[in-house]
Amino acid sequence: MDTRSSRLRHIVNSPELSFLMEAHDGLSARIVEEAGFEGIWASGLAIAASHGVRDCNEASWTQTLECVEFMADAAGIPILVDGDTGHGNFNNVRRFVAKLEQRGAAGVCLEDKLFPKINSFVNGTGQELAAVDEFAGRIKAAKDAPRDDQFVIVARTEALVAGRGLAEALVRAEAYWRAGADAILIHSARTDASEVLEFKRLWGSTLPVVAVPTTYHCTPTDTFRAHGFSVLIWANHLLRSCITAMQATAAQLFTEQCLTNVESTVAPLREVFRLQRMAELKAAELKYLPQPVRPSDGDGTRDAVPEAVSVQ
Repeated sequence: MDTRSSRLRHIVNSPELSFLMEAHDGLSARIVEEAGFEGIWASGLAIAASHGVRDCNEASWTQTLECVEFMADAAGIPILVDGDTGHGNFNNVRRFVAKLEQRGAAGVCLEDKLFPKINSFVNGTGQELAAVDEFAGRIKAAKDAPRDDQFVIVARTEALVAGRGLAEALVRAEAYWRAGADAILIHSARTDASEVLEFKRLWGSTLPVVAVPTTYHCTPTDTFRAHGFSVLIWANHLLRSCITAMQATAAQLFTEQCLTNVESTVAPLREVFRLQRMAELKAAELKYLPQPVRPSDGDGTRDAVPEAVSVQ
């Protein structure tokens, strides 16, 4: 059966390099789908920032669920949720994963840190990691929780970010593979890709490998393709681009106190309405709402009910 989870599993297992694009709400999810991406990365950082809080579990897991539900309603492509640490121990993980599946997510990525976590690019080598066996238990619980056996579990190791080295990253990855993970996300805070490339060389094809080239963004994509990576995640770039645009617009309006020069640089309202699918609502109103009866035009007939008005 074709489900969002089965489509995400196909993306992860495909021999071709695939891409997931960050989204953090329903609107950005729809934009990602319209751009042509096969899947969405529901970024924990971006969701937290869009709520105005820090990426250290200040947004609750239920707030994340609500956000994912809006995203799943807005876009039909599969969503891989950045599940942080799973918000606690194995019991929290299995409840969180079950609820994510109910809200329309296709998979979850769990990282081997302690709850509450802190963003990987903050306090780098000071990051605390979970014990390998304990985190492997979280992966097992995550694997057992969904009803759809195609639901994807990605195990993310922070061993390189925490300064533990390649040897520990490989030990952790193997433990998570044996616990049932469907793919390994290898993360790095370095400005070059050398250590993630070396991890992939040593790891081989044991499980698909996912990378997040935020800090080593100058590495050509073909390099990851040549090394056999499965998925690249553009992890926070819609959030960062909208911050830049909003800051510029706010500063310009504060200075100029006039809309004239801003209007040509922002999306027209008709584009907002299009993304909200207002035309569908207009059509539905004709189907479901009582239509007013028009007076006769003098020849015994009545005016026809107007067709749905398209949003311009």
